[in-house]
Amino acid sequence: MKTFSNPWHKSGGVTLLILTVCGIGWLIWNYGERVGLDSIDKKIFAAVILLSIAILTKLWPLIGNSIRQKIASLSAREKGIYPPPEGRIISSAPLCTLLSELRYCLKSNYGFFWRQRVKILLVIGQREHIDILIPQLCSQQWLEGQQTLLIWGGETKNDPDPRVINTLRKLRGRPLDAVVWVNAMSLNELSPPVYVDNLMQMLARCSSALRWRVPLYIWSTQTTPWNQSTRISQPVGCLLPPDCKAEMLRECLHSLLPKLRLRGAQQVLEDTRHDYLLSLAGALSHGGIENFIHSLSTLLTRSRTIPLAGVMFSLPSTLMVNNLAHVWQVDKSWDELLSSVFQLPKALLPQRAGFAWIKTARYCLMVGLSLWGAGMLISFFTNRSLILSSVEQGQLAMSPQSTVVDRMQAQQSLQRTLSKLQYQAKFGAPWFTQFGLNQNTRLLQGLWPYYSRSNTPLMRDEAAAKLEQSLVSLVALSPNSTERNRRTPLAYAQLKAYLMMARPENVDAVFLSQTLHQAWVKREGVDSGVWQAMSPALLSFYAKNLTAHPQWKIAIDDGLVSDVRQILLRQYGLRNAENALYQNMLQQVAKTYSDMTLKQMTGDTDASLLFSTPEVVPGIFTRKAWQEQVSEAINRVVKERREEIDWVLTDSQNSATSALSPEALKARLTERYFNDFASSWLDFLNSIKWNKARSLSDSIDQLQLMADVRQSPLIALMNTLAYQGRTGQTASALSDSLVSSAKNLFNRESQPAISQTVAIHSPLDSTFAPLLTLLDSKTGGDASNTLSLQTFLTRVTRVRLKLQQVTNAADPRAMAQALAQTVFQGKAVDLTDTRDYGSLVAASLGQEWRSFGEALFVLPIDQSWQQLLTPTASSLNAQWKNAIVDEWNNAFGGRYPFKDAAAGASLPLMSQYLRADSGRIQRFLETHLSGVLHKEGSKWVQDSVNAQGLTLNPAFLKAVNMLSHLADQVFTDGDAGLNFELRPGTAKDLMQTDLTIDSQPLSYFNQKPVWKRFRWPNDTHSPGATLSWMSTHSGTRIFADITGPWGLIRLLDKAEVKDYMGGTTLYNLVWRAPDGLPLTYTLRTELGEGPLALRGLRGFVMPESIFLTEHPIQRGPR
Repeated sequence: MKTFSNPWHKSGGVTLLILTVCGIGWLIWNYGERVGLDSIDKKIFAAVILLSIAILTKLWPLIGNSIRQKIASLSAREKGIYPPPEGRIISSAPLCTLLSELRYCLKSNYGFFWRQRVKILLVIGQREHIDILIPQLCSQQWLEGQQTLLIWGGETKNDPDPRVINTLRKLRGRPLDAVVWVNAMSLNELSPPVYVDNLMQMLARCSSALRWRVPLYIWSTQTTPWNQSTRISQPVGCLLPPDCKAEMLRECLHSLLPKLRLRGAQQVLEDTRHDYLLSLAGALSHGGIENFIHSLSTLLTRSRTIPLAGVMFSLPSTLMVNNLAHVWQVDKSWDELLSSVFQLPKALLPQRAGFAWIKTARYCLMVGLSLWGAGMLISFFTNRSLILSSVEQGQLAMSPQSTVVDRMQAQQSLQRTLSKLQYQAKFGAPWFTQFGLNQNTRLLQGLWPYYSRSNTPLMRDEAAAKLEQSLVSLVALSPNSTERNRRTPLAYAQLKAYLMMARPENVDAVFLSQTLHQAWVKREGVDSGVWQAMSPALLSFYAKNLTAHPQWKIAIDDGLVSDVRQILLRQYGLRNAENALYQNMLQQVAKTYSDMTLKQMTGDTDASLLFSTPEVVPGIFTRKAWQEQVSEAINRVVKERREEIDWVLTDSQNSATSALSPEALKARLTERYFNDFASSWLDFLNSIKWNKARSLSDSIDQLQLMADVRQSPLIALMNTLAYQGRTGQTASALSDSLVSSAKNLFNRESQPAISQTVAIHSPLDSTFAPLLTLLDSKTGGDASNTLSLQTFLTRVTRVRLKLQQVTNAADPRAMAQALAQTVFQGKAVDLTDTRDYGSLVAASLGQEWRSFGEALFVLPIDQSWQQLLTPTASSLNAQWKNAIVDEWNNAFGGRYPFKDAAAGASLPLMSQYLRADSGRIQRFLETHLSGVLHKEGSKWVQDSVNAQGLTLNPAFLKAVNMLSHLADQVFTDGDAGLNFELRPGTAKDLMQTDLTIDSQPLSYFNQKPVWKRFRWPNDTHSPGATLSWMSTHSGTRIFADITGPWGLIRLLDKAEVKDYMGGTTLYNLVWRAPDGLPLTYTLRTELGEGPLALRGLRGFVMPESIFLTEHPIQRGPR
């Protein structure tokens, strides 16, 4: 027969109960609102009640049985049915396990709280020693008596019994109260060290297995020659302090000796056979203490790990063996040990070995509860302060006695509180406001009515009135007035904001707040600065929360809205709506296609050798995107959004006009797409830059790659442009494969190198038509009067072959110079013809393609032109210097008028250089630079075509033009000579002036002034110029007397020259005499400045170079 019922039956019932409680709790938490549990507190309270009912239901059978048994037992004892209760309750039922036996016995004898009443001692030692001290312990495994449980733990030389260890671990939370080591050490001799070593090893294993460190009592049994069973037993030994060392043990044993002698003498006097105490005192005093301490020396050194609590001595037990199982008849010698177990110092009490998890958890729980309590206090005061301040803010905002400014300030404070509560509701409140006391959600719901009642008259109604006032004023304007046209964009925004306030589901918070702020610039009774500082926040908060509170909406004037809609529809006809549709369509499709780069357009060719660009074409503006998604997206948008073009300007009551038909909307969206398509490609193509070549050989390589029909990046790019330029065509007359276009290049007899067939019509014709015309096969060939890409590439090939002849010649430099000389001399070559043809091709593309045409059709030839002409330009500079500049400097350097020197330049020699028909400079320019410079009148002008790629020295051009102008005035007939007239002028205190120029006198003595004709230089033996005067204060004085052919020019250098009465050939000459009198003459020339023109030679230096070759100027737009 089994004593216990099936344990699985009990655990199954408990599990079912737990699952049932959890299920009902889940239903309460999720669906409690349906039965009135509408708050968290109510749900928790209902769950606690449910749990209590479940526990009582489960425990009620046990409680009922216990009550019934107690009543029946009391009734039987009163009737005398049961015998009187015995002192002990011995379980007669056999128990299955040691653990079950111990629990049953202890619970039966000491009740439910036996764990706090019973002392558990583990007795270890050799079996024979234990049997003489505690009979039957080894045979019965455990004994119990006087609230003490003794368990035999085995001999010290063996490992602890696992069965005993596991039983102790499960029996009670604190498995042991002490360990008692029973031994029979002799005090007259030293005990073997192995005894203590075995003890320490066994205690260490027990401590490790139990995870507890317990105190140790040493019980030494002694023997006597005769029987002393009639002797009165008493405890003999001493309790030790914590961390006992050898000296402490010695002192304790010595302090025991007087007691032993006194009590022993008394016992001997009573009975001479009772000499145990005296014998023990004598043995201890005659070396027994030292032997005992020496035997325990190893144990004493480890008192921290194995705490020694006491040392006891006794004779073998003389009590009669009890026949009752597991009953211990306690001898009086155990009294002191048993009474000390619960009274040991704290350091000797049982402690957990290792980390004290329970103790740590206890402290952590205590700290946690303390922190939680402090947090609840902080949370209480924080939430209380927030609630009180929020209510006060709401009351101030609604107070009718406050001014508008005060109400605005209170409203702003209330808004800050609401914003903070909204933020905390979304992202969580601060930790110090939690701890179960946070009421932010309820507070937020309670403050919204305060805000609504205060904001409605303060801000909402006033803002709506401002918008209505603006819209009414717009309707009142004349239909054709400029003011109505000017206010159209603002009126649309105001109407949209007005409708948003009435339709919270359409609110755009940022737009609404900005529009209200712009419409409500100033408020009566409020300072402008205060209003500008506070109104944006007030309006923004209202707009942000209007969608969540539709009850804040306003009632609108439907008639006013209808009138404003009609006005706006007439003004710009829903352009905003179409723009939104178009942008949304592009955003949806743009995610599918990646940007198109130059490398993708040129295929397998290497475009980086010729041209490059960092720009890209958006993937949505490609033929593939149009054919796959864009056209379908436009159709879908037109179909879905016909009645939803703009909720501001239309409603369900107004039917769409013909302008809103699907066909018209599709046409507008398609047109806009292709306009953006063309603009994207134009921006990309006009950003292409031609890569600069560093030498003539590099230019030749570029031209060769450019004209190669198989590897040309230019041809690949043009094929791509021809394909993309026909996007959206209405009839397909071309091959959609670039591969087929490349294959056609091989059959030159039947097709041109770039084979493209013109489509019937394409939306991009207005932009790509010039390019497609250039690629048209009908214009191909070599005809010089047509423009085509194939003809251009043919001419590029000719130029490249011509340049290769130069680089492959025996003397490349000489041949390059000869070729360049033909250009400088104005003779046409293939290079100039091809350059002109490229310029025509670029111009034929139109202004939109300007940068693209310049980069691909003009700059390649210009670059080759520049590479060819630059070395020749340096050679021509050297010729100019040797033939003209050096000779000029030798003849005129350091002479007047070029320098302020006494020696003058030779006029006949100067005429050799400057004469207009056969001068040296004229002949050099006509011989060497006739192709670069040509003369227009007396001015040399740079040729705009042949001079491209070269940078003419500005100083050179300025110098030759100045000398040419001088030659036309001074060296008209070949030699130097010019005629002019002078007329003297009058002045106060001036009596007479005398002027002589190359022996030609002019005297004036206050008569009527007349003109006198002069010639310079005059044929005379005494050339020069003299000027004298006579005043009313002095006689004749000489102002200047200058000899030589340049006398007149030197004299003119000292005069002040001004135009005379605005004439082009009249000049006023004034010489200031030393006495301050002005010596005035009027000069009249036949041409230009006359002799004054020679003053331009002062400081003149002939430029040494014709062209600038070190830093050539890059070609700019023409």
